[in-house]
Amino acid sequence: MEIQKRETYDPGEDTFLLLRAALKEVKPSDCVLEVGCGRAVISGEMARIARRVIAVDINPHAVVIARSKGLEAIRTDLFKGIKGKFDLVLFNPPYLPTSEEEKMDGWINYAYDGGPTGRDTINRFLEGLKAHLKTEGRTLLLVSSANGIEEVLSKASAEGFEAAETDDKPEKFFFEQLYIFKLRIAP
Repeated sequence: MEIQKRETYDPGEDTFLLLRAALKEVKPSDCVLEVGCGRAVISGEMARIARRVIAVDINPHAVVIARSKGLEAIRTDLFKGIKGKFDLVLFNPPYLPTSEEEKMDGWINYAYDGGPTGRDTINRFLEGLKAHLKTEGRTLLLVSSANGIEEVLSKASAEGFEAAETDDKPEKFFFEQLYIFKLRIAP
């Protein structure tokens, strides 16, 4: 299990900010999808409350960790191969603006590398989300001030979503501020 932990994101303030928001949002009747589950801290907590939880990650080490916690876990890139629609979708994306020189070796790179603007994976997520969200479903998306909040919200709108900041207090760090946005399909 040590190699799995070394190759997956060590839960940080962003993980716990999303977890706090998810705990307020989840309902016992929900079918939850956590995209990019990492060490499955959030999925594990959601499984205590929700009807069903599916944890997905591109990183095979993350999937091993999630399965070791008794979770239904699938190795995939975002929504590829995922069938069905969910009541609640959670995503703490790789959001750091990353140049070619800043990329890391190994699977851990997927946890951090958001592309040159930090929005590459977020944009792909938003493009695939509607096909996997129930009409009345909700999505909680973590967004950093480092990757342009207005650009993320504009992309969400262009993909047919309404977005509102949750009442969770943003986390401030020396180079960024983290927010949780709740997305719904626009009427």
